[in-house]
Amino acid sequence: MDPNRGNDSNNPQKPDGNRPKGSYFTPLMIALALVLVFSWVMNLVESSQYTQTTYSDFLEAKNAGQLAEVEFQTDRVLYMTKEEAAKPPAEQKACYTGLPDGGDWAAMGEELAAQGVTVNEKIVEDNSLIMMILSYVIMIGGLFFVMNMLTKRMGGEGMMGGFGKSKAKVYMEKQTGVTFKDVAGQDEAKESLQEIIDFLHNPQKYTAIGAKLPKGALLVGSPGTGKTLLAKAVAGEADVPFFSISGSDFVEMFVGMGASRVRDLFQQAAKVAPCIIFIDEIDAVGRSRDNRFGNNSEQEQTLNQLLSEIDGFEPSKGIVCLAATNRPEVLDKALLRPGRFDRRIIVDRPNLQGRLDTLKVHTRKIRLSEDVDLRKIAQATAGAVGADLANLVNEAALRAVRKGRQAVNQEDLLVSFETVIAGTEKKNTVLTDMEKRLVAYHEVGHALVAALEKHSQPVSKITIVPHTSGALGYTMQMPEEEKFLSTADELRTELRTLVGGRAAEQVVFGIQTTGAANDIQRATSLARNMVTQYGMSEKFGLMTTASVQNQYLDGQAYMDCAQSTAAQVDEEVKKILENAYTDAKRILTDNRGLLDEISEFLLVKETITGDELMAFINADKNKLPEPQESEETQTAEE
Repeated sequence: MDPNRGNDSNNPQKPDGNRPKGSYFTPLMIALALVLVFSWVMNLVESSQYTQTTYSDFLEAKNAGQLAEVEFQTDRVLYMTKEEAAKPPAEQKACYTGLPDGGDWAAMGEELAAQGVTVNEKIVEDNSLIMMILSYVIMIGGLFFVMNMLTKRMGGEGMMGGFGKSKAKVYMEKQTGVTFKDVAGQDEAKESLQEIIDFLHNPQKYTAIGAKLPKGALLVGSPGTGKTLLAKAVAGEADVPFFSISGSDFVEMFVGMGASRVRDLFQQAAKVAPCIIFIDEIDAVGRSRDNRFGNNSEQEQTLNQLLSEIDGFEPSKGIVCLAATNRPEVLDKALLRPGRFDRRIIVDRPNLQGRLDTLKVHTRKIRLSEDVDLRKIAQATAGAVGADLANLVNEAALRAVRKGRQAVNQEDLLVSFETVIAGTEKKNTVLTDMEKRLVAYHEVGHALVAALEKHSQPVSKITIVPHTSGALGYTMQMPEEEKFLSTADELRTELRTLVGGRAAEQVVFGIQTTGAANDIQRATSLARNMVTQYGMSEKFGLMTTASVQNQYLDGQAYMDCAQSTAAQVDEEVKKILENAYTDAKRILTDNRGLLDEISEFLLVKETITGDELMAFINADKNKLPEPQESEETQTAEE
């Protein structure tokens, strides 16, 4: 380890007190140039107010008695004729001409005054030149002081605001304070990056066999999965300088400035190698140069410079370029080829064990009560990323403080999870009795269809308390185990559960409400995916008619078929939804007594648990005939 690595002598970002002597030259020259330009402009403005004539013209007007006003100055005379003086003030225009040396201007002034001409005395000052020079010096000095202060505020990077200079920050291990111990749920990504760290520490182990250090690694994943945190952890583990910059910092309105910043960044990195360069959101500068949506010469120049700089440094120097993006599909192919970003490291959403480890990391400094079971929280948060879990833990800690407790309990974590997905409770919202009954039957419709189906997730909670997300109530299902595949039967069961709320409204009240809007949207999206992507429709079979773009962002699928085929897809989606809706109404009609009983209970309590729901269902099963009861019991055990 280099003992001088953290010193200012190696730090490209010099403090203001260590500015080079030549750095004052630029503000001084700019101040002088501004004064000269100002003087030139003022002379132009002043000259435009007067008409230039010859001295002979002045004498001719004097002898003819045509002068109305005269003013003698140091090197010239200003005069206005009687014809101009008769005009309106806005239209008057004076004349000026130079004064020859040796003239008796005082006598001429007396002669003009005797003719009735208004005469201003000649300005004759021996120190006029000195005063003019002094005024310019004062003006230049003032401008230099102001510009020098502005330069210091800009970090000593020049009057152009640091154009062409890299905005990268140098982080050392003690500054980042992040290691692999602070990153959980990304074991595969850490394993890939661990090899790079080991190469920086022990390059001879790899060079002895002929291996070369990868020049770059691209971290790809959804927002909040921890890409930037991983990069900081690499710097903390490797104990090397860490240059961190965003891709948007390279993009400037002036052509060539982005390329200049790229050059400056890699020049700084070469001085302190071995080191790590981290470019966050690289898609801002590394977008494909296909020119389909117009030409951006600044972006292309910056990208070309980045490509050449990555090719330019030798692997033996120990410079590793890390980049992060959630839109790898828009990156230029030249950026992704081997020899530049050699590795693509997927930073995916954590699985059950990963979420459990992440919760342990985020609760290390949180005081927890004995009833906390982080595994249950990890099971309930399927699909959550590290940022979501950090937010959940923080909300739970805030709730514990609001309740006056000294530790976070299991209820705080569960309520915080519900707050994240549904918002906080709206205590001031007052529903009418009819609206409350509609909401109760709607939510019980969801829960009852889910509870009576074979391939559904268990219901954990039903509530009709309005929340700030806009929901007047919700039904929560918590999976017993994490699954990565779904069968067609499971998806159809989910469809029936989603439309169960609307089915309950139709079965009981014979009406339709707007409360099912979100359910219908989710059901339509799922049914469309079954047809276009999953190959689960009778009409299209294994044919796919849509492709997914922005996989790590919204994951929206776009139709990739003829318009006639798209119309048939719509018909198939409608058919699947109608079948699910018919099945949901049949289930609720067959269990109408159970639907009424649970809904009345929910109207009283406003919130019931999954265990209370199953108590009603199991009590109803005991009334069934013996063979049917045995069959249902066997199904439940399976």
